[in-house]
Amino acid sequence: MSIDIRPENTPPGLEGTGFFATSLDKVVGLARANSLWPLPFATSCCGIEFMATMAAHYDLGRFGAERLSFSARQADLLMVMGTISKKMGPILRQVYEQMAEPKWVLSMGACASSGGIFDTYSVLQGIDRIIPVDVYIPGCPPRPEQVLDGILKIQELTKNESLRRRHSPEYKEMLASYGLE
Repeated sequence: MSIDIRPENTPPGLEGTGFFATSLDKVVGLARANSLWPLPFATSCCGIEFMATMAAHYDLGRFGAERLSFSARQADLLMVMGTISKKMGPILRQVYEQMAEPKWVLSMGACASSGGIFDTYSVLQGIDRIIPVDVYIPGCPPRPEQVLDGILKIQELTKNESLRRRHSPEYKEMLASYGLE
């Protein structure tokens, strides 16, 4: 009796009995997507929802993002949650700059995405004014299901990103528009 074991979603490639071949981009993308090291930058109530997402009921660890990194140099996903004041903007930007490439940014909640209900002189009206954002999670605060959906969208980005995209002229132009190198 022969056992035929096949992965559920195989990427396009050559396959047969006992072997599977694919491109390096796909293998690296798959590894990156399932081993995210998030750095939570939580300042208010969205941080509590993130804690609920990490807890046993929702268990973010099932999606490969269990190891939180509180060091920017060891993280590849910056999760900004909550109200960011204009005084905190330079600190957030410094944390982003200290992260090694490749890096992704997730803006969680109305405050981080657009300033929320705080349309005042002291609140930054969206973190995309100082750093590029890859995925926005709406809500005030967003439910844990929305956080999981945001993580899945980041995983899709990491899985499908070319290894050469970060060296492209378009990417460098986008960083230059933020005043980043």
